[in-house]
Amino acid sequence: MTDDTKVKGPASYFPSIEKKYGQPISHWLDVLGTVSDKKHMERVAWLKTEHGMGHGHANALVAHYLASAKK
Repeated sequence: MTDDTKVKGPASYFPSIEKKYGQPISHWLDVLGTVSDKKHMERVAWLKTEHGMGHGHANALVAHYLASAKK
């Protein structure tokens, strides 16, 4: 894979998130939609406590979710 085709940023975590937690990314983005009243790090903490996610995976999902919501 060349640098031009390599996935970068939060999406680079997506394959390992799907493998580890057994749900597609669309599921996690839908789940994040249920806590729209929380700030970034509150959402990260919520994914960690309520869904047993590691910090890096939770942070990547929240960052992607929030970036997509701004578009």
